[in-house]
Amino acid sequence: MNTSALPLFPEQALLIGRMWQPRTGPILVAVTSHKVMDLSSLALTCSELLEQAQVAHRVRQCIRSGQAKEIADTPAVWANSDETRRDPALPWFMAPCDLQAVKAAGVTFVASMLERVIEEQARGDASRAEAVRQAVVAVIGDNLRSVVPGSPESARLKEVLLAQGMWSQYLEVGIGPDAEIFTKAQPMSAVGSGALVGIHPASQWNNPEPEIVLAANSRGEVVGATLGNDVNLRDFEGRSALLLGKAKDNNASCAIGPFIRLFDEHFGIDDVRQCELSLKVQGPEGFVMQGSSALSQISRDPLDLVAQAMGQYHQYPDGMMLFLGTIFAPTQDRHGPGQGFTHVVGDVVSISTPQLGTLVNQVTTSDLAPAWSYGVGALMRDLAQRTSAR
Repeated sequence: MNTSALPLFPEQALLIGRMWQPRTGPILVAVTSHKVMDLSSLALTCSELLEQAQVAHRVRQCIRSGQAKEIADTPAVWANSDETRRDPALPWFMAPCDLQAVKAAGVTFVASMLERVIEEQARGDASRAEAVRQAVVAVIGDNLRSVVPGSPESARLKEVLLAQGMWSQYLEVGIGPDAEIFTKAQPMSAVGSGALVGIHPASQWNNPEPEIVLAANSRGEVVGATLGNDVNLRDFEGRSALLLGKAKDNNASCAIGPFIRLFDEHFGIDDVRQCELSLKVQGPEGFVMQGSSALSQISRDPLDLVAQAMGQYHQYPDGMMLFLGTIFAPTQDRHGPGQGFTHVVGDVVSISTPQLGTLVNQVTTSDLAPAWSYGVGALMRDLAQRTSAR
């Protein structure tokens, strides 16, 4: 097993995930560098597990007591998680979440905020992006990090930009009082590390979005974190913000994994705040793009985003997975000067951070990715059969 798939010090990390077992369906598991252990005695779903008080302590107790039985070899399951060469008769790792709502916060970093303004001004046309970028930066500059969202300073900036005809809906959620929170994908639809990710075949301008994803229970308590790829269609969203659903939620367009790292004495929300994400895209033609995203540059605190996504006005009884947004907005030319970056089929996308490991996916189109067919109903039937068989 490639050790980079796991956190830097895997023996300290408490990792939970889901493993597809061909005969019984998904199984909730704890994962170390060597073994996969069944957590079914503690909970049947990831959502149920994260509802428990002192969840990290309970998982450790389950492992130490021997209740969590070893059921597979981690390197073997990891190898079979590569969807391009998978043996369907053997187990593989899935996205670690299940019944949770999958939400995302948008425009949470200055650099990506400026890129969204550019997308809007270019009306989704990548060939116009560079000229628009120069015009936008000439008016509003390229450093809005000092502006606190919702502050009096941000209100004054809004007045200035309105007067200059440069106000944007993206600036509204970037520096205004209300964060952009949207539904990225339906529960059970996210794909895991090793799976194919899908780009809508009609899109000509798109990109990966490397992000931290927080795992919160129904009480709004953040109990862990993982990695995510909020696959994005820049042309669709650039044409109209009302196409956000089509730009964001397509078959296999949401990747989460490889595992949820539970918060404990070794890892917590302060560590998340300091995470440095690395992105690498390797194209089939030899193209390579690398980038990074530092969560320390986020304009809204992660817990503030959780509070805006879940609370008095929004309840999620099965918990929530929340993408925190990205500072990474690729501008590296791929197909010619001024064309910027867009995916091609066969791209391999790797998103990594030492605290959480590496999420790896290969790009295809959404119509060619395996159709999403295993939903909540199928899970309930499989769990009922497993319970009755005990």
